[in-house]
Order: sequence, then C-alpha cells, then structure tokens
Amino acid sequence: MFCLFKQFFNCPKCHRRHLPLPPSFEILTSSMPFCVLEISFNLLSSLKSSLWWQAERLVHRHISSPPPLDSQFTMSRKVVRTSKFRHVFGQAAKADQCYDDIRISQMTWDSNFCSVNPKFVAMIVDASGGGAFMVLPLNKTGRIDMSYPTVCGHTAPVLDIEFCPHNDNIIASSSEDCSVMIWEIPDGGLTTSLTEPVVKLEGHSKRVGILSWHPTAHNVLMSAGCDNVLILWNVARGEAMVRMDTLHTDLIYSACWNRDGSRILTSCKDKTLRVLDPRKGTVIYEKEKPHEGSRPVRAVFVSDGKILSTGFSRMSERQVALWDPKNFGEPLNLQELDTSSGVLLPFFDPDTGIVYLCGKGDSSIRYFEVTDEAPYVHYLSMYSSKESQKGMGYMPKRGLEVNKCEIARFYKLHERKCEPIVMTVPRKSDLFQEDLYPDTIGPEPSVEADEWFEGKEAKPILISLKDGFVATTKAKEFKVHKSLLKTTTASAGSQQDNTGEVQSLRKEVKDLKAALEELTKRVSELESKN
Repeated sequence: MFCLFKQFFNCPKCHRRHLPLPPSFEILTSSMPFCVLEISFNLLSSLKSSLWWQAERLVHRHISSPPPLDSQFTMSRKVVRTSKFRHVFGQAAKADQCYDDIRISQMTWDSNFCSVNPKFVAMIVDASGGGAFMVLPLNKTGRIDMSYPTVCGHTAPVLDIEFCPHNDNIIASSSEDCSVMIWEIPDGGLTTSLTEPVVKLEGHSKRVGILSWHPTAHNVLMSAGCDNVLILWNVARGEAMVRMDTLHTDLIYSACWNRDGSRILTSCKDKTLRVLDPRKGTVIYEKEKPHEGSRPVRAVFVSDGKILSTGFSRMSERQVALWDPKNFGEPLNLQELDTSSGVLLPFFDPDTGIVYLCGKGDSSIRYFEVTDEAPYVHYLSMYSSKESQKGMGYMPKRGLEVNKCEIARFYKLHERKCEPIVMTVPRKSDLFQEDLYPDTIGPEPSVEADEWFEGKEAKPILISLKDGFVATTKAKEFKVHKSLLKTTTASAGSQQDNTGEVQSLRKEVKDLKAALEELTKRVSELESKN
C-alpha cells in the first residue's frame, strides 16, 4: 500500500499538497498525505475486524466438532507427498563443455534431431545438396570446425537418427529420400566424411520420419514413413520382415516399443492411439481422440503397461494424460499445462518412474513422477533457460555419472550449438545410491533377430551401475559388425565397390609418386645446370 500511495504528490480529495507526517512515521510513509493515510488506516481496520470474525468462526467450528484423529493424520500426510525425487534440479553445462558452432538443421519435422550414447553424440545438421548429420565423440567439446567430417549419404534432408542400443558404433538414419541407412562409426570418431552406408533399407514410397531400434532383439529396426506404413526390418539380412500398411489411415506421428519389445504404440493423425502386436501386425487396443485438439499427439509406454500421451485440447492448450490400455474409456489422469504451440516430446525413465516433457521451441523441461497411486502423475519441477530448444537427445542410463547422483542427462540443441543439461538428485553422501540406481537395461541383446521374428520373447538383460558401466568387449563388437557386413546382400555389393575404390586410389597414389619423382629429378637437373 505504501508503494501505491507514494506516487501521489497531491491529495486525491482536495488536490492540495500536504505537509509530511511527523518524524516518527517518516521512515514508513515518507511524504504520504494525511487524508490518504486516513483512508488506508480505515481500510486496514475494517480488514482486521473481518479477519477476527472469520478466525472466531473457524475456532468455534473446530471446538464444537473436531475432526477424528485418523483424518488429522491423513490430512497431514497428504499435505506434502513423500518422494525422493521432489528436489531434482537441472543444471546446464559450462561453456567449455558444450559443442559450439554447429549448424543445426532448420527442418520443421517434429523429431528429436539428436541421439546420444556413452561414446558419441549425433546431431542432424544443415547440408547443401542432400542430408547430413554429425557424429562427435563425447569428449570433443568446444568449437567444432566447419570442415569437420559428416555422414552425408542421403540425397535429401535427414529427418531422424538413432544409435543402436546394442552397439554404440552403429547408427540408423532416415530421410526424405524414402530410404533408411545403417552406418558404422569408428571408435575415435570420423576422420573423413561417410558417404557409403553399411546397409541401405528401401521399402517406403514417401519420406521416412520415425526410427526405433528394438530394445532386446539384436538387429531389429522399426521405421515409419509418410506413406502411413510401418515396417520391421531384419538389419542383418537387409529385409523387411513385417509390413503394416493397412492399420493407419493417416500420417503416423510417433511409434515406440514397450520395455521388452513385445508391443508397439503408435499415435496417428486420425486421432487414434493404437497398441500393436509387432509380429502379427494386428491392433490389440485402440483409443480414439485421446486429446480433442487437432495438433500432433505423442505417446510412450510407462510403468506397468500404462500409456502417457501428450497433445492439445480443443482450445489449443497443451495436455498430458495417463491411460490404462485395458480400460481406454477415461484417462487415469489428465492435466492441462499451458497454451504454447510446440509439440511435447516425452522421455520416460523406467528406473525412476520420471517422465520428462521437452517442447520443441520451448525453453523449459517439465518433469513428472508416475506412480501406482492416484492421481498417478505428480508434477515435480521445471528446468528453465533463456534460449529455446530445436531438438533434444537423451542419454541412456549406463552413460551417466553415478557418483554425482546424476539421474538423467539431456543434450539440448540450439541454433548453433549443443548444450548438455544434467538432472541431479541432491545427496550429501558420496557413496553409491542404490535407491536411485536399480539394475538397468544393458547393451547386451537377449535374443537374435531371426529368433525374435519366429516368436521367441526375452526380457532385457539388466546390469548394475554400482561400479560404473563397463563397455562391451571388442569380440562382441566384431561379432555385430560381422553380422552386419557379411550377411547382407546390399552390404556385399558395397563391400566389393569399396574394394574397387581402394584399388583405384592405390593406382592414383602410385601415379602421383611417379610424377613426383620425375619432377624432383627434373628440378635437380636444372639446379646442376645453373
């Protein structure tokens, strides 16, 4: 009230300047006029009497009919929900730990544009005359030279990329040129640009915008294109094993696996969520209009087979909802967030039960905890920054620093850089926190592609993070590469081509050496004449 009245130099009633108050009130009221002060005192006294009257009513009601003891304890428990993730906070990396001067792609496609594993970070970048993405070792921070080699085998812009969960050196990419390509990145990173893929998968008639590796089966890849077709590939053979071309009547917005890879969840432009049997290619459950709005819907599997979806209301308000696919009638929880227009990308951590919502074009990351008790989805907090994000990469659990209580790490894409963001649970102890790091999914596949397509199910193989993640052996990597290179027809052709290229290069080098020797001999002759 003091700040409000201080701006008046004249009395609002008599329009005359008044003298200041006595010195005892000078500190509080400065040069407030007497008549204004009188009005404020009257307001305060009436407010005081009203508050006293309400307090007396509440006390009288409490004394006359006190609540039972059990309800008092219940109320006290529900005031603050107990959770070890209540104080999770996000922190951006320092400037010297970011990846600077990278021209992130300007495409408007709603994909992550970034993929990360414990060895590399990959980002889709701008490229003239085709599509390209950049793969950097995690320790190559700072300014990236413009001449740094890229993976540039696509003839149109790249729309999605994803590292293989069973081999950190294998990455898949999809593009507007209707193809999917599999690439092998050397351990130290790229020294020259890659133009020839290990395997090229062709089966879509329109651009391919969604890729997802199977979480437990080796060399099984899912792709979805703008032709409304979803294909499951056996990458080691280069063959399309399952083709679902009649299930979706419009553009597929998102597609993902559940934890053991026995189900696929898709969201579509026809406003329907579908749970699919991947080998039979049939719909198990479906939900029409999970969100009333016409903007894109994203959905992921969370704990206990439930589904979390993000979308828009009829009034274009962003929403997050939790569903039980066995009872798709009403959502278990539906929350409205804000009125921004960016599509929310959900990232779920099955070990902690936390889902992170990152909106494209937003400058914040919201995170919620999903539990088994109502209201099921509990808001935790929000990380905010100044600059908006063009994409987001999510580090697998085995790539985190457990000694710093790091439970998640994101790689936020700006227009010209990539910035790591660390989510941490504050703990005073330096010991391993077993409650934060249960056994998590490791890089070892639990079943081969041929066995999985024949019907074999397998749970993911879990590893402990207590002693830190231990990388897979070289023998395992060689086995994976061998299956990719020698059992694929397309790869065999490219391998022969590579052999011919090597021979031609050797011939060129030999000719250059001969020319150099001849020039050296001629120079020496000229010097001897002079």
